[in-house]
Amino acid sequence: MTLLQRESSPVIQEEAVHDLLCHLDTHKSMGLDGIHLRVLRELVEELAKPLSIIYQQSRLTEEVPDDWRLANVTPIYKKGPKEDLGNYRPVSLTLVLRKVMERFILGALTKCVQDNQGIRPSPHRFMRSRSCLTSLISFYDLVTHLVDEGKAVDVIYLDCSKAFDTVSHSILLEKLVAHGLDRCILHWVKNWLEG
Repeated sequence: MTLLQRESSPVIQEEAVHDLLCHLDTHKSMGLDGIHLRVLRELVEELAKPLSIIYQQSRLTEEVPDDWRLANVTPIYKKGPKEDLGNYRPVSLTLVLRKVMERFILGALTKCVQDNQGIRPSPHRFMRSRSCLTSLISFYDLVTHLVDEGKAVDVIYLDCSKAFDTVSHSILLEKLVAHGLDRCILHWVKNWLEG
């Protein structure tokens, strides 16, 4: 079942909301609203329908509730000297209901990009069921195959860890439209990003 069903306008289905709420990880921290994820899971039967209506209304009006824009941002240490601010990454604590909604947006964007082949099958980092290990195995297989054929292999390593921080969201979204992203979804995503 798809999270967003394309008709004249994508529909956020109650069953999909129900499914997402049932699969919340209750071991993760509460959202900014202080509601424990276990409470949401236990009230899934009562919450699925009204939440699907709220999410669908947000989708149709392309508006984001003001409360969903709030976040508590905390710096988390990564590595290196603790005095260097570049060695911290910001982590946002937001409302759990916003995170559920973001799953719908992610589903719509991923489906659009995959259906229109905007992402080649080779990336491993942000693709489901792929990891650094699968990337390494794929790379190793390619290199050994080329060496077995007697071909030379040159390797260039690039550190792109900060690359996404420099990407213009508006340019990225316009490129997604060029690859078939529905403009209604584009405006909706822009409202989420501007929040």
